[in-house]
Amino acid sequence: MLKLTFLGTSAGVPTKQRNVTALAIECLNPHTSGVQQGSRQQNNQSKKSRPWVLIDCGEGTQQQLLHTKLSLHQLAAICITHVHGDHCYGLPGLLASAAMSGRREPLTLIAPKAIATLLETITTTTELYLPFALDFIAIEEVLAEQGDTNKVSISLSDQHQLDIDITLLSHRVASHAFGITQTISRRTLNTDKLVADGIPASALWGKLQQGEDVTTEDNRQLHSVDYINEEIQRTRVVVAGDNDTPNCLRKAVVDADLLVHEATYTHEVMMAIQARNPDFNPMHSSAHVVGTFAQKMNLKNIILTHFSARYQNFDNPDSETPNMAYIRLDAESVYKGNLWLAADFDQYMVDGAVESVSNQEGSQEENRVQYIGSARSD
Repeated sequence: MLKLTFLGTSAGVPTKQRNVTALAIECLNPHTSGVQQGSRQQNNQSKKSRPWVLIDCGEGTQQQLLHTKLSLHQLAAICITHVHGDHCYGLPGLLASAAMSGRREPLTLIAPKAIATLLETITTTTELYLPFALDFIAIEEVLAEQGDTNKVSISLSDQHQLDIDITLLSHRVASHAFGITQTISRRTLNTDKLVADGIPASALWGKLQQGEDVTTEDNRQLHSVDYINEEIQRTRVVVAGDNDTPNCLRKAVVDADLLVHEATYTHEVMMAIQARNPDFNPMHSSAHVVGTFAQKMNLKNIILTHFSARYQNFDNPDSETPNMAYIRLDAESVYKGNLWLAADFDQYMVDGAVESVSNQEGSQEENRVQYIGSARSD
């Protein structure tokens, strides 16, 4: 289960209602500390088992975090899509605050090489001190790897794995998408079968569940594989940075439960901008362009974000003032799946399919993305 919290949804500059880009993704394990699938009460899981990933860090992101229950001590990784300021100017301040709050655990940072230069310069000029190791992974080096290895793996526990793969996009500078794949494995004991086979509850049950073959007191050999049900749940979300060609993501979105993509303006506005200044292409996507791609790829769920400041927060298609209805209708004219337009502090739960290892059957197809309200507590 992945829980998304939008911390910033404005393009380029902040507005009174929207900060610049940042997205938090919590990695929840429904099998620990009372997290219940299908429930909106998702806050009971221990903070120590609620690692999260930050995608982009525009200026003011740390201030946005103060309105949520997210902790910098549980931050597992930061991923920066590209070097434009509305996606990375908040990074130095957030790292400094993590240091001042007492963080000591190493932190993974996946970003373009230029971000390392930015941090080195700020560290030197402002005497920034980080009491934790910053494990910097350059996107360029990951993409240069031969074969299908363009990903970073983070082990959250023995049964909880996070893989982050990277796709190059099309923008004025090198921009990227991050594919976040959470894999949760669960091993349960078939107690009904054990009882039916005349094997009473004992310490042997625990050993079988741990994958050990055992011998009973009457010398019967019991094989763990005969009494264990193994399930694997995979949840995949693709989060794109700035991009004018959604088709760059055609491979990345295969089997994705959700695509998060920029929709800076409507198609009409995009064409007008390009006509007004043919020598400058901002290289962003319209809602229409993203919707067309999502429909072609048969994507069932998309969330649009990164909206131009020209669009007001309200939704009224009859208003002469540009607003979110303009974006929504632009996408809905071509896309027939589940569509959301993100607002700051919006939260969504993404619940991937569960497969049984023994029979390879997956859970029934259903709506795997749910809007669960606002993270803002004040």
